[in-house]
Amino acid sequence: MKQSKLANSQSDLLWKEDTVHKEWLREEAMQQLAFFSQSLAPSGQLRSLNWDGSEIIGASQELHSTTRLVHSYALGKHLGFAGSERIIEAGLRALREGHKDQTHGGYIWSFDAKGPCDTKKLAYGHVFVLLAAASALQAGFDEAYDIISDVCDTLDTYFWDETVGRFRDEFNSDWTPFSTYRGMNANMHGAEALLAAHEATGERHYLDRAGQILDFFVGFIAPQYDWRIPEHYDEDWNVDLHYEGNPMFRPSGTTPGHSFEFARLRLQHWDLTGRPDGTAAAEARSLIQTALKDAWLPEGGFCYTLDAEGKIKVRERFWWPVTEAIGAISVLQQVDPQEEDEKWYRQLWQFSDQYLIDHTFGGWFGVIDAQNHPSQTQFKGKPDIYHSLQAALIPLTSSISHLHKALRAIG
Repeated sequence: MKQSKLANSQSDLLWKEDTVHKEWLREEAMQQLAFFSQSLAPSGQLRSLNWDGSEIIGASQELHSTTRLVHSYALGKHLGFAGSERIIEAGLRALREGHKDQTHGGYIWSFDAKGPCDTKKLAYGHVFVLLAAASALQAGFDEAYDIISDVCDTLDTYFWDETVGRFRDEFNSDWTPFSTYRGMNANMHGAEALLAAHEATGERHYLDRAGQILDFFVGFIAPQYDWRIPEHYDEDWNVDLHYEGNPMFRPSGTTPGHSFEFARLRLQHWDLTGRPDGTAAAEARSLIQTALKDAWLPEGGFCYTLDAEGKIKVRERFWWPVTEAIGAISVLQQVDPQEEDEKWYRQLWQFSDQYLIDHTFGGWFGVIDAQNHPSQTQFKGKPDIYHSLQAALIPLTSSISHLHKALRAIG
């Protein structure tokens, strides 16, 4: 049924203005929320899911999964998804009781029924705590104020480097540093979280810090690398083109999917600061067009990584770059619409509907192989709802910022 609805969204209107397509987007979002609601176990704990929605036995609860569930179901609450509150409550409880380090402060990466597993303190995880708390606050959970205050104290004390206006990356559980690595990914999601915190609280300093991050990566680094953004840096913020770490979180080279995310965040910040000039739209378009040209494969989907010159490094195709391209193009259409944007928007949704969306159980497959079949080579089960839910929700609104507010208006 969903496939036929998408196929029938063929009017002369932009798809995001077509009532048939908007109905399809809302239904897709609800299907995702229904599938991932199984993340809440009868015990009240959160859990990771297999393709069919059953629990992945023995999996630990990781910080980015906890926080993304809170953020996603805060959005779902505005949309009117029943049961959103229970998942938000479970996620906030997991942050307070499972991830929170009661001895040294901050939030550990993972825990299970026996206690802490991976106790490292990562900027990547902590900025997602801020995102989750900001979203929960906008969903009416006043207790999220305490988490915002706590995680901001931690970010200020250990991660934020005021001399450069960016986040440091990683510490041991007792806050002793174990590397001098600096990364784009934690800072990009840091900008995302800071913008969300500004929207939730109205406090200007969050907006200013997000601007510092965006100015460096989008305004300074990207033009030097032909509108590609290297992932990895040394302690002095020199680009490290040879670094290679975790193949999921820290692959070498550049990641086109992050260019789409940065483009959308640049436009969100520009909107929140009163649209002071026209450079943001031009920068966003440069990032988006370069990533589309470099990374879209003949068989469809985006390669995962490129080298600094735009040549393919890792051809593997993940779901999330497609979702981020949808969101970025949807936002760009609000400020600088061009005919090619609509062609890409439709092509991305058609590809997703055919190969990435699980029309049997719900949710999206995380990876597809060379024959466009779902694969579990990189990770087991369905990874999370965060990227794909936002792909369905962002085009439902006409807003560049304040997604929570926009969804409340249509919910």
